[in-house]
Amino acid sequence: MTRVKPYWQNYIDGAWVDGGAGRVEVINPGSGDVLAEHALADETDVDRAVHAAKRVHESGALPAMRPVERGRMVQAMGRYLLDHIDEVARILTLEQGKPLWEAQHEIAGAARYFEYYGNQAETLEGRSIPLGSGYFDFTHYEPYGVSAQIIPWNFPVEMTARSLSAGLATGNACVVKTPELTPLSSWVFADAAEAVGLPKGAVNVLCGWGHQAGAVLSAHKDVNQIVFTGSVKTGIAIATAAAQNVVPCVLELGGKSAAIVYDDVDLDAFEIDIRQGIFKNAGQVCSAMSRVLVHQNRHDDVVDRAVKIAKSLSVGPGSERVEAGLNMGPMVSMAQRDRAVAMVAEAERQGANIATGGRRMNIPGAFLEPTVLTDVSPEMTIAQEEVFGPVLSIIPFQDESQAIEIANGTEYGLVGGVFTRDLDRATRAAQRIRAGQIFVNQWFAGGVETPFGGYGKSGYGREKGREALLNYVQTKNVAISIK
Repeated sequence: MTRVKPYWQNYIDGAWVDGGAGRVEVINPGSGDVLAEHALADETDVDRAVHAAKRVHESGALPAMRPVERGRMVQAMGRYLLDHIDEVARILTLEQGKPLWEAQHEIAGAARYFEYYGNQAETLEGRSIPLGSGYFDFTHYEPYGVSAQIIPWNFPVEMTARSLSAGLATGNACVVKTPELTPLSSWVFADAAEAVGLPKGAVNVLCGWGHQAGAVLSAHKDVNQIVFTGSVKTGIAIATAAAQNVVPCVLELGGKSAAIVYDDVDLDAFEIDIRQGIFKNAGQVCSAMSRVLVHQNRHDDVVDRAVKIAKSLSVGPGSERVEAGLNMGPMVSMAQRDRAVAMVAEAERQGANIATGGRRMNIPGAFLEPTVLTDVSPEMTIAQEEVFGPVLSIIPFQDESQAIEIANGTEYGLVGGVFTRDLDRATRAAQRIRAGQIFVNQWFAGGVETPFGGYGKSGYGREKGREALLNYVQTKNVAISIK
């Protein structure tokens, strides 16, 4: 096994420091063994990090740069990630569980955010507003100041990059609260910030309990903007705390996303979507394809193929799964695995059929068999609530209206999908599905360039794409009277 140093510190105001709340053990979900310990930040640590970021902002160091120069620094952070991809990927795999090849893809994707938003830094322009000959009126954008970014455990490197790159490109100073389950790989952002010459305090990276460090950060009076990805319950708590200071939030919360599969679907191509859509990262993806709504004429064909894919996956420690293909690692923790197992068991009690999987695997670690459920009705808990695991529910439909009704029949609205050769049918569905992003004939289509965010309890605000930049700036209007 790759050697990992036994103890990791937080990074506050340009220095590696211990945490006032002690330490947390980081568990390797592929074995169940303790991987390392990480410092835990307390209220004082969070306060120091926020004050460091505030000092940098008030100094004007970042906003005063020409945007092209600030953008080049952001781009250089992405190159730093690529230069250290092998080291970061090994650590990410050990702490999170995903196959090594998926970890490498995650880091490459993280670097892409720094490339994209670094390029965007000099393109965020205001406009002139005509008010007649007596006025010269224009707008420009200013950074909020201190951006607090609370990161999920499923894609800790990519999700940090997503918000940190946009925050820095627009001139904000950032405080990143890493997840307690997967904090180790985030060291690379502190090192990258130093390597490219950002001022001390521009990037602060700390780990802490959500109810302690996370709560203090989201309620801090000197935080000017918050970005959070995670559960609906925690998102509501963060938004409530932020509201006391009238601080804007970007919330990317859960999903129960549905793929509508019509009877003219290309089933050979759809097999790839099953593998990627629900078994990537052991199903621990906010936008996972957790429900497949399939036309009754193709129901049995889709079930057979989904079961085939699930049974063909090689499941085991991510560090042993180097090559891309039909393999899957553990879930992130025993607790997450056991929650998914309990939800499958409840679905079976409610009348669902376990076509394959559904059980803990009899090997060390947080492993769940890739699972396919049939005889699922739309009102079942498994069809309404996010499992966040490798569990696919297959639901038949009779016609287009019923499919749309089922797809929209949850409190979520993150993404949706349509699989058909009929462009008119796909377009109608894309217009009627209540979700922030619609995939047609390829789950996870799009990229860094395409905006991402939800309807309903999937949150608000948009990340990715040019739209995300507007979350990190305020619009100022200047109206000049000409005598």
